Amino acid sequence: MRQIILDTETTGIDPKEGHRLVEIGAVEMVNRRLTGNTYHQYINPERHIDAEVVAVHGIDDDKVANEPVFADIADDFWAFIAGAELVIHNAAFDVGFIDHELAMLNKKRCEPVLGPVAEHCGILDTLGLARQKHPGQRNNLDALCKRYEIDNGRRVLHGALLDAEILADVYLAMTGGQTALTLDAGNPSADNQQEGSDQGLTVQRLMLSPGQLKVIAPDAAEQAAHEAKCQAHKLSWQQG
Repeated sequence: MRQIILDTETTGIDPKEGHRLVEIGAVEMVNRRLTGNTYHQYINPERHIDAEVVAVHGIDDDKVANEPVFADIADDFWAFIAGAELVIHNAAFDVGFIDHELAMLNKKRCEPVLGPVAEHCGILDTLGLARQKHPGQRNNLDALCKRYEIDNGRRVLHGALLDAEILADVYLAMTGGQTALTLDAGNPSADNQQEGSDQGLTVQRLMLSPGQLKVIAPDAAEQAAHEAKCQAHKLSWQQG
């Protein structure tokens, strides 16, 4: 299954008030494994970005003044997401903005017609999923990172690609994914290196479906040795 974990940043809250996309970030996951394929694009919204929103994501008019407009990146973006299941936190917000941009684009050209998103992609809202799993609790991305012990220390400001990467970890944690740290000093391959790998530390994701993990029972000698060890510890504790 191909999934795209996606996040956007915008000029404001409501596209019906003329607000536009300023950033899209997305990471690809196939069969619950991150592939390393990403999509990231800043967008010139062709309008002013509200100051209160700049305070949230740090993207001001100057930063996107020389970026392409949505019409120039729409086809590449659509090719990246079409046919996949989109995993989005508060999906109605992001999908609403994407559909708004696509609708405006479709009015300006005859073909190809792009969207609506829900007719070409599955949509999984992790906010709704979190509310089902943790009713009555805070379920924004920062709260979920804390709950699932996911490091979001780089997240000083909101950023679409960073938030998509963090959301991928949150999604896997909420739905049974596991991560493990392994020492891999003998394999310096850049494909397997992540943060901290210069000390030989590699982050690997372990996705085990039921039945994949083989359980090996101890034989009689191993069981006897274990019981003797436990008895020795018990006697030591009683005498101490």
